[in-house]
Amino acid sequence: MRVYRKGLKRDGSAPCLLHGYGSYGLSMPDDFNSTRFSLLDRGVIYAIAHIRGGSELGRTWYDDGKMLKKLNTFNDFIAAADFLVSEKVCSRDRLAIQGGSAGGLLIAVVVNFRPDLCKAALLQVPFVDALTTMSDASLPLTVQEYRQWGNPNIKAEYDYMRKYCPYTNLKKANYPSMLLMTSLNDSQVLFHEPTKYVAKLRTLRTDSNPFLLRCNMDAGHGGASGRYDNLKEEAFEMAFILDQIGVAK
Repeated sequence: MRVYRKGLKRDGSAPCLLHGYGSYGLSMPDDFNSTRFSLLDRGVIYAIAHIRGGSELGRTWYDDGKMLKKLNTFNDFIAAADFLVSEKVCSRDRLAIQGGSAGGLLIAVVVNFRPDLCKAALLQVPFVDALTTMSDASLPLTVQEYRQWGNPNIKAEYDYMRKYCPYTNLKKANYPSMLLMTSLNDSQVLFHEPTKYVAKLRTLRTDSNPFLLRCNMDAGHGGASGRYDNLKEEAFEMAFILDQIGVAK
């Protein structure tokens, strides 16, 4: 796990944003991102969880986070969040978590498994109905991704996917504050996935925390295009996170 911060007291008082992905063998690089300064300058700790399903520790790290080992991805992220709390880097009521696309699936699974894990969750173009989507072979991405998630036509793989599919496993519980971002023209994660996820969860969640869905009517899977539109969209997302983890405006 990589942590970015300006000073660290380790008294649990700092707000923190934990980001993760953990799929397709993609590593989360420790790269420069100017927009993080808006968080760091407000005292927010920014952490990246290098979880299985990525390739931060080589091919085995990827293989141990896909198919019938996919649960490792989610358990690793939960362990990273618990570590931040146990080491008094932050407290649960000042912790936010974030992921997009397959990382959105990660965050949705995590809040199903551990609704108490954090204060707020940001899900960007999230792949939240994996079981239904992977059962539709007519979709252009489905068949080629059998080697990532599994083939629901094979019982053992169907049963395994059913254990974690976010939409399938929604339940009555107190969930964290949540913001889901989607795009009308997304060809990779169709907008109906987060839309029906939100509709179902609104009938189940037993809390009164903010629970928002925002659909960009012009964008695709990457969100708003163009430098300024993209920055405005990211500012909206970070404003939600900062508000929920108690950072002064």
